[in-house]
Amino acid sequence: MDRRIERPHARRRRLVWRGGIALACVVAAIALWLLLPGSGTLAVEAAAVRTGTVARAPFRDYVPLRAEVVPLTTVYVTVVSGGQIAALAATDGQMVAADAPLARLANPQLELDVATRSAGIVGQLSAIDGQRLTIQRNRLDGEQEVANARNALTKAEAALAQKQPLFERGYITRPAIDPLREEVAYQRARVAALGVGRAQADATLGAQSSGIAATARELRDSLAMVRGSLSALTVRAPVAGRLTAFTLQPGQTLKPGDPVGQIDSEGRWKLTADVDQFYLGRVRAGQPATVDIDGRSVRATVLRVLPQVAEGRFRVEFGFAGAPPAGLNRGQTLDLRLVLGADRPAIVAPAGGWLDAGGTTAFVLDRDSRAQRRSVATGRRNPDQVEITAGLSPGDRIVTSPLAPYAAYRTLLLQ
Repeated sequence: MDRRIERPHARRRRLVWRGGIALACVVAAIALWLLLPGSGTLAVEAAAVRTGTVARAPFRDYVPLRAEVVPLTTVYVTVVSGGQIAALAATDGQMVAADAPLARLANPQLELDVATRSAGIVGQLSAIDGQRLTIQRNRLDGEQEVANARNALTKAEAALAQKQPLFERGYITRPAIDPLREEVAYQRARVAALGVGRAQADATLGAQSSGIAATARELRDSLAMVRGSLSALTVRAPVAGRLTAFTLQPGQTLKPGDPVGQIDSEGRWKLTADVDQFYLGRVRAGQPATVDIDGRSVRATVLRVLPQVAEGRFRVEFGFAGAPPAGLNRGQTLDLRLVLGADRPAIVAPAGGWLDAGGTTAFVLDRDSRAQRRSVATGRRNPDQVEITAGLSPGDRIVTSPLAPYAAYRTLLLQ
């Protein structure tokens, strides 16, 4: 039977056509494989990320803060003796002098106790006065007895002196002179014995007088303290200044130790600011700072660092280098720049959200817009710069956007 005979050139065309289709498929597959991201790679739009360049430049070692104006000193006013508020002598926000009355309390029970205790102490003082009178009377009696003995001795000696010449001339006999001699000897012994006894008695009475005097002083001090407890019913200002947080009302009952207000130093101010705990080891008393007030810079220094960290921040107190500027008010906020060190050259990178992860890694871009994750080490920081201590070189371009969305990837393809 007959069969179809194909022309040779048509057959070649079909083979070429089929080979071209196969080659195109292979090329497309290779291109698709090259274009698809590999494992650990993410394609992102270039407009969705921010980038910056690492450079060698002076690092400005400071940290900006928002500071609040507060009084330099604040003294709290508390109640010493409890009671009910009978009258107010001051109002909140008023300027008060030291020891000025602020409020008067009523406490009948305290007044009764003071009256009772005062009466008891006064009775003890009266008894002490009686003891003093007894000691004085004993001293006077002793002195009188010594005086009588000396007077008797003088009389006996005078009588003996009158009789002694007569005895020597033989006008009187010995029995007449001997009683006089014995009387003189007796009176001398009596005066000597009374003198010794008087000295001992004076020492005893002196000790008793000292003890009585000390007891009297203690009783008088106690009486003053007891009566002074009534003065505690008047709440007074411990220092001069502006009275704040004073919200008492007549009839209100207070207990001992209850706070009733505070007194702030007027015209004497300091600043307080909360600082990130990253700077805790770099802030110390005496460090300089500058404050922006009405477009001018005012020098300040760190007064005190409170190292207790709360919610990732600690508090620092600043004082003005000179007199505080006029026009400041409590609670006013000011921009403050805390200087941590002198400017010096360093390898620096732009600050940004990439530091939120700790500043230990960065995505570094190459010429093909491919960003590779690289381990880095950072040092000092300010709002605009971060010091690079390892991992990056001047001229490197890095992704400065937050890196949290890319935590699972090692390569970013910017498209």
